[in-house]
Amino acid sequence: MPTTAEKTGTETPAQLVARLRATFRTRRTTPPAWRTGQLRQLRALLTERGDEIAEALNADLGKSRKEAYRTEIDFTVREIDHTLDHLEKWLLPEPAPVPAALGGATAWTVQDPLGLVLVIAPWNYPVQLLLAPVVGALAAGNCVVVKPSELAPATSATLARLLPEYLDTDAFGVVEGAVPETTALLEQHFDHIFYTGNGAVGRIVMTAAARNLTPVTLELGGKSPVFVDRDADIAVVAGRLVAGKFLNAGQTCVAPDYVLTDPETSAALQTALAKAVEALFGADPAQSPEYGRIVNERHFDRLVGLLDSGRTVTGGAHDRTTKYIAPTVLADVAPDSPVMREEIFGPVLPLVEVAGLDEAIAFINDRDKPLALYAFTESAVTRDRLSAETSSGALGLGLPLAHLTVSDLPFGGVGESGMGNYHGRYSLETFSHRKAVLDKPLG
Repeated sequence: MPTTAEKTGTETPAQLVARLRATFRTRRTTPPAWRTGQLRQLRALLTERGDEIAEALNADLGKSRKEAYRTEIDFTVREIDHTLDHLEKWLLPEPAPVPAALGGATAWTVQDPLGLVLVIAPWNYPVQLLLAPVVGALAAGNCVVVKPSELAPATSATLARLLPEYLDTDAFGVVEGAVPETTALLEQHFDHIFYTGNGAVGRIVMTAAARNLTPVTLELGGKSPVFVDRDADIAVVAGRLVAGKFLNAGQTCVAPDYVLTDPETSAALQTALAKAVEALFGADPAQSPEYGRIVNERHFDRLVGLLDSGRTVTGGAHDRTTKYIAPTVLADVAPDSPVMREEIFGPVLPLVEVAGLDEAIAFINDRDKPLALYAFTESAVTRDRLSAETSSGALGLGLPLAHLTVSDLPFGGVGESGMGNYHGRYSLETFSHRKAVLDKPLG
C-alpha cells in the first residue's frame, strides 16, 4: 500500500530515493519470486485496467482503442509474457573455463541487480515506453522510480494512480511533473538512468548522470531513411510505408522519416502513396477513427511550418483547433529544405530523389546515424551493401517498425540516435551487472 507521504503528495524526490534505496539494501527485491510476482502484477494492471489507460491515450493523442491496445497495452503484455517465460533460464549462472594454472578452481558469472533505476518516458507512446523498460528493471531485481511525460497528462495521471495499486510501493515510485521535477530527480544518485526522448534532453540527462558516474541508456530519435529500389513492388511498398509512417500520426521514433529513390520510381510511388493513404484512412482522414492527432499546439505549429518544403502529393490539410494534420506526402524535396533539417516526428513524408544506390548510401552516411534504416528491394546485393556500408540502430528490410515487436532483437540507437538497448534478455542485461565469480577450494 502507498505510504502516508505518497498519499499526501509530500514525499520529495530525495526522500523517495532514500526510501527505495533502503528497500534495496534489504535485498527483498532479489529473489526470483519477488521479480516474477511484480511482473505478474504489472500484467494484471494492463489487462484489468486497459480500458482506463486507452481512454487516457485517446485524450492525450487521439489514439483509437484498437491502436492503444495494439501499440501500447498488448505490446507491453507480450514483453512481460516473454520475460516470464524465459527469466528463470536467463538468471542461471553461466560457467566460464578456467586456465590450468588454477587447477581445481571453477568460475561463472551471475546477473546482479544494479540497485535503484530511474526511467524517464516520452509522450508519444507514454505507456509502452514507460513500462517496457520497467519490465526489464523489475526482472533484474531493482527498485524503480518512473517519471511519466507531462506532455501526455491524462496518461501520466492514470499511471500515477494505478501503478501504486498493483506494484510494491516500498520498491517502486512515480514522480509526476515537468522540468523542475525531472531536474530534482536527476540531482539524486541512481544506479542506472533510462531515458527515451530527444537528443537535447539526452545530453542533459547524461551530464547529470556523469556527476555520480551513473550509467545511462539513451533511446533517442533521428531521421530514419527509406531506400526504395527500382525493382520493388510499388503498391506493396506504398501500403507498408503508409501504415508505418502514419501510425500515431507519425509521432513514432522509428517511423520512416524520408524516402530516397530514383526519379522514375518516385513518380510511380507518389501515385501509389496517395492511393494507400485513402485505402487506410478513407477520403477524409480527419473522420477516420484510426487516425490520431498531434500532441499539442507547439508541435502542431512546428509541423505546419514544414509543409511548404516540397510539392504536396496528398494531404496538407490541417486544423489547429483539433490539432489535426492530414497524412501528407511531399515530392520535389531538396536535401537542404526545412523538412530535411530535423526529425519530422509527424505525418509528413518527403520524397528525395537520388540517382541510385551509391548516391543513397552516400546521402545516409553524410548525416547522423539513424535509429532505423529501411529498404524495399529484391536485390540481395543491395541488401548486403546497405547492411555493410551504413550504420543504424536497426535495419528493416521490406517492412518498417516491425523489428520493435521481436523481443529477441535488441532495440536501441547508435551515435546521435542513442546508446544501449533493451527488450527481452537485453533489458535484463541493461539493468544488471554481470558479476564474475571464481571459487578455488582451500584444500
